[in-house]
Amino acid sequence: MGASLFSVVGTLLLPGLAVLLRDWRLLQGLSALVTGLLLLFWGFPVLFPESPCWLLATGQVARARRILWHFAEASGVDPQDSPLEEENSLATELAVLSTGHPQPRYHSLLGLLHTRITWRNGLILGFSSLIGGGIRASFLRILAPSEPAFYLPYFLEACLEAVATVILLLMADRCGRRPVLLLGTMVTGLASLLLLAGTQYLPGWTMLSLSVLGLLAAQAVSALSSLFAAEVFPTVIRGAGLGLVLGAGLLGRVAAPLTDMQGRQGFFLQHVVFTSLAILVLLCVLLLPESHGRALPQSLQDADRLCRSPLLHSSPHQDHLPLLLSSHPQPQQLSSCLVAP
Repeated sequence: MGASLFSVVGTLLLPGLAVLLRDWRLLQGLSALVTGLLLLFWGFPVLFPESPCWLLATGQVARARRILWHFAEASGVDPQDSPLEEENSLATELAVLSTGHPQPRYHSLLGLLHTRITWRNGLILGFSSLIGGGIRASFLRILAPSEPAFYLPYFLEACLEAVATVILLLMADRCGRRPVLLLGTMVTGLASLLLLAGTQYLPGWTMLSLSVLGLLAAQAVSALSSLFAAEVFPTVIRGAGLGLVLGAGLLGRVAAPLTDMQGRQGFFLQHVVFTSLAILVLLCVLLLPESHGRALPQSLQDADRLCRSPLLHSSPHQDHLPLLLSSHPQPQQLSSCLVAP
């Protein structure tokens, strides 16, 4: 969620940069140059090391041990300064990990086809991200229907995205992921329905208020879908699954120019389609599990244990149960790799 705030800052700075350069070629070249500097993180693992959690989940214990050893040295902590009993237990767990997975085991998104629940959760979150990104154009069209008002919808969308991120930071940890996503989807669908039904009857200030509320809720749905996906997908394919959900949201935003293809009729048809799909998303969200307070799943089998729990009358300790079986060593105990290589 914190990364979303940096994205908003970049969105707000882009028009000022465009005014300074006054040439789209220079702007495109500068953007490509700054993006190319990110390759330094790929070429120098010291600047941006691999995730030890992913390395352990895929059986690459030696690499995870080296990275964690580097973290300990950079933090000024001596991993060897530990009680004898704890050191022996950690060494035993590390030995079990090393012998249990002698070769790295990589996974692809095709492995979701062999799961019972994980593929459904990913499909629902991708669908909600798609609708959250696509329905924004309907609200922006009502907020700024005239063509000369270019900067108004641009800055308004960026500012509302920042507000939505702050609201999620305050509510997601207190209320849980699924209730907040359900609330955001409900507000998006209701605002869109009211705008469709009362376009010719509601006063102007009511239309603007519903558009702002719907746009805010749609952005919250897109952002929370990404956060939810990072906690639902297992560690072995978390990056690929999160990329698909983010890509679905961007694909939905591509539908924005379609509102101008056939004038008013094209906008109305697109608004009806996305409103209907938003109501469908509202029903699908009820099938999602609650991931708040639960350990992140490491394997596909762990992710399949994220079953749906009751929305209101759930056990207070239900979301704090460990996901991994006690008979297997838990890779989230990253300190077990802090042994001198």
